[in-house]
Amino acid sequence: MKPHRIDKKWHPWMNRLCTLVLFFGIWMTVSLWTKQVSGKLFPGPMDVYSRLVQLVSGQLLYDASIAAHLGKSLLRWFAGYSCAAFAGLGIGGFLGVSRRAYDIAMPLIYILQLIPGLAWIPIALLLFGIGEGSTFFMILVSALPPVVINTTSGIRNVPPLYIRTAMMMGVPPWKRFYKVMMPCAVMPVINGLRIGLANGWRVLIAAEMIAGVSQGLGYSLIQARWSLDFEASFVCIGLITITGLVIEKGVFSVIENRAAARIGGVRRNDN
Repeated sequence: MKPHRIDKKWHPWMNRLCTLVLFFGIWMTVSLWTKQVSGKLFPGPMDVYSRLVQLVSGQLLYDASIAAHLGKSLLRWFAGYSCAAFAGLGIGGFLGVSRRAYDIAMPLIYILQLIPGLAWIPIALLLFGIGEGSTFFMILVSALPPVVINTTSGIRNVPPLYIRTAMMMGVPPWKRFYKVMMPCAVMPVINGLRIGLANGWRVLIAAEMIAGVSQGLGYSLIQARWSLDFEASFVCIGLITITGLVIEKGVFSVIENRAAARIGGVRRNDN
């Protein structure tokens, strides 16, 4: 009985607090150990925080503010990911209802899924050269396959009874797709969009480091490496992580929980 009472008093946010304490404890330990053993300057939490305050206060980071770098990365990501999401939903919907198209095109989609994001760099440079086009292309081809695969899978796994019932009621094909198949496939679709988001965000940072752009978190990260500004590089890594978590927890978890509640499914419990 006693452990049960303790569990009831343990608020879910205590788990987050323990995670943060563990994270910063490991970080400080590594920083102190590195300084003591090898004599290298490994930035600790307070070093990075001080650098963050300077950048937020208006200090430029490679000829631009930290907000400008973050905004540029988000703009590139939004452009590439939006195109991947819309194209993936359309292609996945078509492959989900057409058996012949599925048999022909799906192996190609699986091949694209197996190619790591960084492997697209030489192809992107050959097609679009150095600059924004290469970055957009890499985001698109990295985010597209999981959206197509999960959308197709969700539609193909709709219970046949639902489709036959709609056909017996005289529901036209386009309405069956919109009113029956897509609502049944909504959870796999959301999962595919989430995976595509993570793929696109990761490859964006790598593309900014290599594809020759002039602003962005990835660009700042690689410049900080060459100039040995390790505090700035840690700031960029932190912003990359926080931005991904905010989009994941603040957008996709909310959408998934509402969709699950609407169709009578089980909500995610991220606590």
